[in-house]
Amino acid sequence: MLELSFDDPDKLVTVTHALSTRSRVDILRLLISKNLNIVEIAEALQLPVSTVANNIKVLEAARLINTELLPASRGAMKMCSRNYDDIHIALNLEKAVPKGDVQIYEVDMPIGHYSDCEVSPTCGMANADGMIIREDEPASFFHPKHIGAQMIWFRKGYVEYLMPLEIPAGARIESLELSMEMCSEAPNYDNNWPSDISLWVNGVEIGMWTCPGDFGDRRGKLNPAWWYEWSTQYGLLKTWRVDKEKTALDMEKVSSVTLDQLNLQNSHKLRLRIGIKPDAVHQGGLNLFGKQFGDYDQNIKMTVNYVMD
Repeated sequence: MLELSFDDPDKLVTVTHALSTRSRVDILRLLISKNLNIVEIAEALQLPVSTVANNIKVLEAARLINTELLPASRGAMKMCSRNYDDIHIALNLEKAVPKGDVQIYEVDMPIGHYSDCEVSPTCGMANADGMIIREDEPASFFHPKHIGAQMIWFRKGYVEYLMPLEIPAGARIESLELSMEMCSEAPNYDNNWPSDISLWVNGVEIGMWTCPGDFGDRRGKLNPAWWYEWSTQYGLLKTWRVDKEKTALDMEKVSSVTLDQLNLQNSHKLRLRIGIKPDAVHQGGLNLFGKQFGDYDQNIKMTVNYVMD
């Protein structure tokens, strides 16, 4: 995570300037799942190569991306990769948070700690040491070993988690964020394998994301040495945010579900379900990644922003 504050105003100005145009934000979004060269970025965004090159220089100066010259068929190409997944800007220098200001409650939920499930083959789970249940055996998902899972996959069904909500009495919830790394589930892997993945909170479907594929074209950054080269390698980091007006996925509206519909106030828990609806158009399954697999060093992350009235 990149931390920014008034303690280093020059760095704050440089980074916020780099994030001040849509083109540069789009470039960072493209680099979420894989590294790209300047020509590939220009083609994806339908921009001139010269424009992309200039924007790359700005992002590189702010140290938001890293570039590396690699051999190409004609000379060399500049390969680009992201340096950060999160940027935190602290503009409040007060030590105590005054009444009425937003406070944060976070939960890091290991993917193996689900409370309920209903899955169909292909299915299985693994950790850093190896497979932990029998593959393609749904009954194994109820084995106590499941709490140690660092990667879970299934073709149909869902996994469900009970998340604690330790919010002070009288607090007013302003927003709920849920973040996790995931992709589709195909035999071995298939980058062109769409899947309609839905999220439910307390029984309410907050949104659906069509994942484009089951990614295996390169090795996941965190995968253990024993993991098979011909299997799923990494996912995409997706963040759902529910507030008083809508639900957004990666900052873009996906549904009209609001906080008021989720019955979070005065509750000590939140029920999160992740899965594939039986009537989904694309029944492409789900791979869910923990801290030891894929590209992102995180489990399921829940963030609740609240204020004290």
